[in-house]
Amino acid sequence: MIRHSLNYVGWKERKAVAADLKSIYRAETAQAAALRLDEFEYKWGDKFPPIGQSWRRNWEQIIPFFAYPEAVRKIIYTTNAIESLNMSLRKIIKNRGHFPSDDAATKLLYLALRNVAKKWTKPPRPWKQALNQFAVLFQDRFPSSIY
Repeated sequence: MIRHSLNYVGWKERKAVAADLKSIYRAETAQAAALRLDEFEYKWGDKFPPIGQSWRRNWEQIIPFFAYPEAVRKIIYTTNAIESLNMSLRKIIKNRGHFPSDDAATKLLYLALRNVAKKWTKPPRPWKQALNQFAVLFQDRFPSSIY
């Protein structure tokens, strides 16, 4: 939602709008987030009406996010690792152009993933806290070999 929302904002106001959006998704509860969304719309609604409308339209998909503890939410909305991986895979495919078969594309992606994985030296900062929360929240789906 953040990236989508910032598509409507010019570069001069991007930081200010992003900071106000951050107050929404970093809110402690869904009710607090709704209040901050109201504040956001009061401040920016005249200038960027599609942003508030988009958040309101997708509110039912956003609310479950607030049921998780803060450490888990931070892992969920910190997507830099995922975006980095996607960028690496897109770069490999784009530079190659076309593939003679599906197997050729699969092999190239496999090799790219193997090379990218070598760069992963440490997990995201709040990972240990989130790991503990995942173990508590999803103990039936959590592998017992980890703890």
